[in-house]
Amino acid sequence: MSQLSYARYGKDNVRLYKVERDEKSGIQSVVEQTVCVLLEGDIETSYTEADNSVIVATDTQKQTVYILAKQNPINPPEQFAATLGTHFTTKYPHIHAAHVKIIQHRWTRMEVDGKPHPHSFFRDGEEIRVVESVTREGKGIDIKSKIEKLLVLKSTGSAFYGFHRDEFTQLPETWDRILSTEVEAGWKWNTFKSLSEVKSTDFNGAWKAARDITLKTFAIDNSASVQNTMYKMCDQILAAVPTVEAVDYSLPNKHYFEIDLSWHKGLKNTGKDATVYAPQSNPNGLIQCTVTRKGPKAKL
Repeated sequence: MSQLSYARYGKDNVRLYKVERDEKSGIQSVVEQTVCVLLEGDIETSYTEADNSVIVATDTQKQTVYILAKQNPINPPEQFAATLGTHFTTKYPHIHAAHVKIIQHRWTRMEVDGKPHPHSFFRDGEEIRVVESVTREGKGIDIKSKIEKLLVLKSTGSAFYGFHRDEFTQLPETWDRILSTEVEAGWKWNTFKSLSEVKSTDFNGAWKAARDITLKTFAIDNSASVQNTMYKMCDQILAAVPTVEAVDYSLPNKHYFEIDLSWHKGLKNTGKDATVYAPQSNPNGLIQCTVTRKGPKAKL
């Protein structure tokens, strides 16, 4: 005998773009997102007995995204994710949980002749803002906000020495190196009891604070290791946003290696004389951590 142990379905890669027009000033704002919705509930018979009556069609889910986007703000994405989740768990009695993931793509307002242009934008990098939301019937709304694909580099101000050495160790110690990584940072909010509680939260302010802390700490920290620098970032975000219960980072090392050019007429290009480097693709270091508040509720 067999049984269905996991069931979740929905619509992925729903492309969404919304423009807000201020008719008085002529200024327009744009938001572009990619939305994924997955539903759970009393849907087992659709798998085991070919009973389609319990399926809220994925096309229905897609159209719902568009209609609710017309009727509600989609920025901040955390609020729109919670709006979608609340809709699906309240409209359909047999749907008990809605998982919503939103990727918000980056559009930055152009400056023309030193002034912000009212309706022109450009994409200044591949950085994305990501939201993962789960709305559970009778249990509230869990939200995690993320920064992904934020590529950063500094040409000095990073060291790595004093690490454990044994017969397998070949890496030399260094007191000055290039540090580069692609930031993936996330912060998990305390569970929200209702959609109204979500709507009263300053998600955009928290996102800006987390991004600013990430960039400033990366830039000014005299880094002893990626591990120590990322812990400092987590600690500061927890202090800046009291309603966040946990912060995590995943930082891959983007290595730049010195090139020994001494074979060519004694050309010096190592140590303090190094100015030309070879960017590396892989293998690379990958450093991760999660930092929570102290106390019995500090968990993920």
